[in-house]
Amino acid sequence: MDCIFCKIVKGEIPCFKVYENDKVLAFADINPINPGHTLIIPKAHAENLYEISDEDLTAVALASKLVIQGIKDALDPIGVACLQLNGKGANQVVMHYHLHLIPRGKDDPELPVSGWELKPGDMKAIEETAKKISSVIKQ
Repeated sequence: MDCIFCKIVKGEIPCFKVYENDKVLAFADINPINPGHTLIIPKAHAENLYEISDEDLTAVALASKLVIQGIKDALDPIGVACLQLNGKGANQVVMHYHLHLIPRGKDDPELPVSGWELKPGDMKAIEETAKKISSVIKQ
């Protein structure tokens, strides 16, 4: 497998480590949107949210709480965007599950993904789509 994040986990490629435990690694994004932009990844390879194990997803979520507090304490942002993309159609570039923590300052431009226009939808179509999704969820 030629996964850059797996190589970082193995120590084959260096990173600026922010946090690590037995399940996850958090490190500075080398193409940051803002200072403090941090990635959190599971150490076990999973391409995206479709594939990640419940245990690793939980570990990433718990680590994100620790790291976001560190970002808040160190950088005092007015907010932190948590962004996770799944698949090439969502612009996922590295095919290893990762969560972006992006500190936001008061003068930062709006993130395109967080600034869509709010407009009322077709309630019947929304209901039909919700039922379609609900009917195929496996518990």
